[in-house]
Amino acid sequence: MKQLHRKIEKYIKTFFLEFNNKILIIDGARQVGKSFIIRKVCNEIFSNYVEINLLEDSLSEKNFENIKSTKDFYTQVSAVYGDKLNNNQDTIIFLDEIQTYPHLLTLLKFLNQENKYRYICSGSFLGVTLLNTTSIPMGSIEIKKMYPLDFEEFLIANGFNAFESIYENFKEKKSLSTNIHNILLNHFKDYLIVGGLPECVKTFIETGNIKTIRTIQTNISNFYIDDATKYDRENKIEAKLIYEYIPSLMENKKNRVIIKDIKNKPGYTFKYFEKSFEYLISAGIAINTQAISNPTFPLLESAKKSLLKLYLNDVGLLTNILFKENVAAIKNNTTSINLGNVYETVVAEELHSRYDKIYYYDNKKNGEIDFLIDNYDDLSILPIEVKSGKNFTIHSAIDKFIDNKNYNVNKGIILSNDIDIKENGGKLYLPIYFVMYL
Repeated sequence: MKQLHRKIEKYIKTFFLEFNNKILIIDGARQVGKSFIIRKVCNEIFSNYVEINLLEDSLSEKNFENIKSTKDFYTQVSAVYGDKLNNNQDTIIFLDEIQTYPHLLTLLKFLNQENKYRYICSGSFLGVTLLNTTSIPMGSIEIKKMYPLDFEEFLIANGFNAFESIYENFKEKKSLSTNIHNILLNHFKDYLIVGGLPECVKTFIETGNIKTIRTIQTNISNFYIDDATKYDRENKIEAKLIYEYIPSLMENKKNRVIIKDIKNKPGYTFKYFEKSFEYLISAGIAINTQAISNPTFPLLESAKKSLLKLYLNDVGLLTNILFKENVAAIKNNTTSINLGNVYETVVAEELHSRYDKIYYYDNKKNGEIDFLIDNYDDLSILPIEVKSGKNFTIHSAIDKFIDNKNYNVNKGIILSNDIDIKENGGKLYLPIYFVMYL
């Protein structure tokens, strides 16, 4: 089968082919394809490739558990891979799951200074580890986030290749033909079911077996929960409860986290759960958006840390929990099923891969808007509303938001299933699949 196209591949290649005196670390949740893409690129560029899985090492020989110096490191690596070690021009060492041994993160600075070989690392819980590591060699490392396949990568995997023409339509704000629109919308609904985790996408392309895909997704969700109990031992029960609580948010009209609902009893505060929230977000298995009630640019200045929404990191994991094998609820536009929050999850994923922080608008007087982002082109605020039903033209909150002279807003975006691209009253209406070009 043809390998999945990942945009990050170009970034990794450029990093090594152009002069760069840092060590690259690919950070992201488990099962997003980090090891595969690193292995692929490094074998193409370097004639000598060494891969060390530190998680496996911690469960068996523990060869790297007590490494204290670069000399110890070279000795241990050469004992096993001596025939693959030459110089920094043709040799790369891949340290997989480096968060397993946090002391090696500190050692990276000295390995980089000595420059005997090139290095690349991956980390599944790197965000969590960095929060608890006192000596981080920031001047010696470059961290790049990796996510599940986005919708554009999903389209490529499914053989769609008319990107140039549809991007021209997007730029010129011209609606697509009915045929192309229906093809893209059908792919989008498949994406809601399959999501972007590589194993699920490959299974979908090779077999189309939804039951198998749902089994994979269930296993990965359980895997994430199991990891939560390992890497956040102090707060493991709370982290597990919050992760399992996220899908229930999707069934509420206002899918904001209500602290008392996490344990189904009052008396708990945001502070009590704060470390668990940080764990889930830093581990890359949950996406958070913070509330803004009176926005100013940049949005960070007016965010409310304790008021947040949480989304799962992959829409396929969500629809597995909500609908299991009943894919007709998604594919057939079942009127009794509200897919608004499922659509929101995709938009959250896409925005999260492009922006460090994303927000939502929550104002008691004026209502709620799904997403706010900083528009650095004109130093304004961009509101985005996501609609899955037919009443996509009803959106009083974003109307009031755009009309508010105290907010620096030049336009708003409405995403829906509708085919037409149009502008009206400062709002740009776009088909939902164009989220890939925001």
